[in-house]
Amino acid sequence: MSTNNHTKLSTDLHRYFFEEERQPEVKAGDILALAGERVFGFLFVILALPSALPIPAPGYSIPFGILMFLLAIQLIAGAKRPWLPPRMLNYSLKLEQAQRIIKAGMPWLKRIEAVTKPRLTYICRSLPGRVLMGCAIALMSISMMIPIPGTNTLPAMGIFVTGFGLQEDDGAISLGGLIICCGAIIVVAGIFFFGISFLNIVKDWIVSLL
Repeated sequence: MSTNNHTKLSTDLHRYFFEEERQPEVKAGDILALAGERVFGFLFVILALPSALPIPAPGYSIPFGILMFLLAIQLIAGAKRPWLPPRMLNYSLKLEQAQRIIKAGMPWLKRIEAVTKPRLTYICRSLPGRVLMGCAIALMSISMMIPIPGTNTLPAMGIFVTGFGLQEDDGAISLGGLIICCGAIIVVAGIFFFGISFLNIVKDWIVSLL
């Protein structure tokens, strides 16, 4: 069972986590088997999802941030398939926890799937495009590892959208994700230099535009 042009990610995930019989715990290596050929994009989507939710699932930003940083470095280096340490492949997650995360993220997956199609594919397939995405994702992963409120959700959203475009060969979606990453850099830098109150400034500015 692989994620490809003919099978939507939401369909694969729903089948894997809710329709097929599973053990009480699922391993990262087992989930990786779902990815098929587009492993990098799939992994970025799955690993960023818990922190990208409107109400982020706690406890995942640092370990998943480390994983995504390692993957981003390999993407920059031009790797076709990722390498992960056996210890990380054996990382287990309770099935109920995974189901809660997938269920919460399913509406967002379906929304982005509705507008996704192969376009500007050179962005996702060319080495310069993949290097650019890898650099952005590496920066966002580092941000997710910073234990400061407000430095997790927006970077995770940037990785999620960028990774989704990479998985679907949709360069337009990946560019949208890179724009979110740029916004995340501004927000994280503002929090770093001006404190958490910078988030309130950003919120007030967004409200004034609406």
